[in-house]
Amino acid sequence: MSRRTSRSRRQHGSAPAHSPACPCGLAEPYERCCGRFHRGAAKAPTAEALMRSRYTAFVKRNEQYLLGTWHPSTRPATLDLDPGTRWTGLEILGTTDGTAFHGTGTVTFRASFRGGSLHERSRFERVEGAWVYVDGEFLDG
Repeated sequence: MSRRTSRSRRQHGSAPAHSPACPCGLAEPYERCCGRFHRGAAKAPTAEALMRSRYTAFVKRNEQYLLGTWHPSTRPATLDLDPGTRWTGLEILGTTDGTAFHGTGTVTFRASFRGGSLHERSRFERVEGAWVYVDGEFLDG
């Protein structure tokens, strides 16, 4: 009796059928998750969604998005992102307010990178209906 084996119909060198999860930690592929915010196809609906999209912008070194989602009163003129920084994960530790029903919100998170992590409580406000990053407080451990 012969044994049958199934072969993949995918051509050698073609892309896999699935896209990797978004760097922000959610299971959606980047294009459907933070990518739509980065492209300007949608605005982040919550402070947490903006936090995740900004983390992903750091991963992808998208300075334009970072500056565009920064509160005008605290936005720096330019950013100088370190090309050597390798972000490795985002953990959302807590949120307060920051939904469609609020004008302000906070997100406490830990962003890991090779060699360490950043623990911060970030403040967000809505400006003309869009969430923007105001500032952050670094936290211990």
